[in-house]
Amino acid sequence: MDLGLKDRVFVVTGATRGLGNASARELVADGAKVVVTGREEKAVAEAASALGPYAVGVAVDNADPEAPARLIATARERFGRFDGILVSVGGPPPGFVADTTDEQWQSAFESVFLGAVRMARAAAAELGEGGVIGFVLSGSVHEPIPGLTISNGLRPGLAGFAKSLADELGPRGIRVVGLLPGRIDTDRVRELDSLSADPEATRRAAESRIPLRRYGTPEEFGRTAAFLLSPAASYLSGVMLPVDGGVRHGF
Repeated sequence: MDLGLKDRVFVVTGATRGLGNASARELVADGAKVVVTGREEKAVAEAASALGPYAVGVAVDNADPEAPARLIATARERFGRFDGILVSVGGPPPGFVADTTDEQWQSAFESVFLGAVRMARAAAAELGEGGVIGFVLSGSVHEPIPGLTISNGLRPGLAGFAKSLADELGPRGIRVVGLLPGRIDTDRVRELDSLSADPEATRRAAESRIPLRRYGTPEEFGRTAAFLLSPAASYLSGVMLPVDGGVRHGF
């Protein structure tokens, strides 16, 4: 299936590893060009180099108010156009209510929430008909995840913002989509599993609750993201799509 991604240009934040990187890889594999970001210069350079000539890396922090304009300008200067953005950011630190500090909440809000809002607003101002704004969120949009209190507080609000944005941008032909990953086999998920006394038992227990009985691969997530961002998904907007092997049982 031709997704129609050839020569389209996307910004993918948080793309040095994990879900952002997997999404960038699949976009490039289907013919798109990408601007990938991360906080560390070396990691960004390595990620862009691995993606090949159709990728450029920019070291920025999602919380930086100047980051959105810089990234969109880079897309236009390097590749001549800007067709969409996928906002992905590393998850906030784990912890229960009593364990989390004001400083952790503030830092996570700046990066996970406000940074994403700024990225989306800047993209909305620059995109034309056929443009797309995507958010990598979490299954916590529908159901809180034990031990991820900060994420549980921020991700549902960002999903609400995305739904509002979809309503506002729809008349201009701009789509807004969200992806809700479940247990995808990334460094982040393995790190969370390792916090238990028996990580292997924790993983087996988690897999037993997934109808497909396994964690997803980053590639499976990346392919889903590439489809949602592509013209092949041109009539999908405002959707919050679980990528979780069937964990979400509600309609």
